[in-house]
Amino acid sequence: MDEPKGTEGGLGHGGAPPLPFQAAVDALRGARLRPQIEVDPAPAPKRLAPHAYALEAAVVDGEQDLADGRLVLLYDPAGHEAWRGAFRLVTLVRAELEPEMAADPLLPEVCWSWLTGALAARGLACGEPSGTVTRASSHYFGGLAERPAASQIEIRASWTPREGLGGVPDTAAHLAAWCDLLAQVAGLPPAAPGDASVVTLPQRRGPQSR
Repeated sequence: MDEPKGTEGGLGHGGAPPLPFQAAVDALRGARLRPQIEVDPAPAPKRLAPHAYALEAAVVDGEQDLADGRLVLLYDPAGHEAWRGAFRLVTLVRAELEPEMAADPLLPEVCWSWLTGALAARGLACGEPSGTVTRASSHYFGGLAERPAASQIEIRASWTPREGLGGVPDTAAHLAAWCDLLAQVAGLPPAAPGDASVVTLPQRRGPQSR
């Protein structure tokens, strides 16, 4: 699950993308999400699959990012033995932690359950899930000694979405579940079912200090 690198929102390696992949991308672009989560196209990987599309997102409170992440849709028309399917979703989610949460020995298991629970809550079936949960702490010294210690959680994961009609998975629902994970990591309350305040992609962020 390498950090995605490539061209902005890349759809493939030249030429018109296959119809199933284009339909999956169009569903991502039309997804309706919580307004606290700002989403933009991101550089897509070039070497992980013949076709790829990427998004980056941040949970924003004023000028502060509570959590951020990246979601990549991969597509191999020939199928991929390790994926057991033609599509694969790859994610990276990061957030700062309160000290008491960072000290919880069960934190990695809890964070993984947030991901699987977000998918299950939306009735999404997935195959071959895999990932890591990393907890890191930073302590400052010398000229930075006045800064308080900081802790961060990082979730890296990938899964194969179940394909529906026309061999296309419900990527909009998977994106919504991923945003549920981002919101939970950021400490936001759950969104109410049918919340009319959701917004449609794509959103564009103005310049902010990251």
